[in-house]
This record gives sequence, structure tokens and C-alpha cells, in this order.
Amino acid sequence: MNKILSLLFLTYLILTACNQKAESNPAAGDPKIENTVKEQLSKDEIEGTYKADGCDLSVIISKIKNDYQYTFKTSIRTLKGKATYSKNNSGEKYVTLEGIKWDEYEGDLSNESDSVSQKELEIPVGIDALYTKDTLTIQNYGNSMNSYTKISECGLKYIQLIKK
Repeated sequence: MNKILSLLFLTYLILTACNQKAESNPAAGDPKIENTVKEQLSKDEIEGTYKADGCDLSVIISKIKNDYQYTFKTSIRTLKGKATYSKNNSGEKYVTLEGIKWDEYEGDLSNESDSVSQKELEIPVGIDALYTKDTLTIQNYGNSMNSYTKISECGLKYIQLIKK
């Protein structure tokens, strides 16, 4: 009788062990999940120290909890604030340094008769930088039709900050 019970118990253990499913990796083979994982990794890659060639300008981006913070340094000022990461419809990635007031802004000059007076014109706040691999690119000033300067400490039209 003991042998029969032992045999039944052993059979039960073997059958239940065979019916358990192996743990699966949800990202393996599922392109939607793989893209989400890759996107998260690329977001985290923006952390680091970026320095400009041709200007005394640097930006340090760090992640604190779930937010990105920046420290913006030039030869005459140091600013700190929130950095946001975004992607437009065409897939271009941007980092916005929020809270930095542009140095000059004259607005759209193509139609001077319809233009708003200088007192009514608000200077934009926030600097967008195109993010590509390990480089942040800022268009620093406009042209005769749309006159602005974002960072007057640097005379370059396109400031390229390269991750060090």
C-alpha cells in the first residue's frame, strides 16, 4: 500500500513539474517591446557633459528620479533647470533646455508694416537642441527675415555640443 501511495505521489510530482511553463522574456521577438526598450535606452544616453567647439560653452545633463536636469555654463553665466527629451513626427530627437531666455528676438521681419511693436514682442524662453547620437546642435541665430540670438556669448550660427 505504501508503495502504491509513493508511486502515485511521485507520478503527481512529475506531472505537475512538466505542466509548469518556462519563464519567457517578453521583449524577445516582440518588436513593439524591443522598440520601447531601445527608446528608453536612447533617452538615457542623453545624460553626460557636452562641450562646444569654438565657444566657451558646456551643458551637463543628468537624470534625477524620472526627470532630466541641466547645468548650462558659459564664460559669463551658469544656469540650471529642467531638460526635456522629445521626438517630432519625422523621428528627429530634441532636448529642450527649459527656462533659458533668448538674448535677442526681433521676430518675423518679412512684413514690417504688420509687425508688432518691440514692447509687445515677447522674448522666447527655452532652447531646443537637435539630438543626434552624441551631439546637441543649437541654431543660435536667425537671418534678416527672422532675427534672433539665443546665446550671445557664442558667435557661431550652429553650436555643436559634443558629448565628452
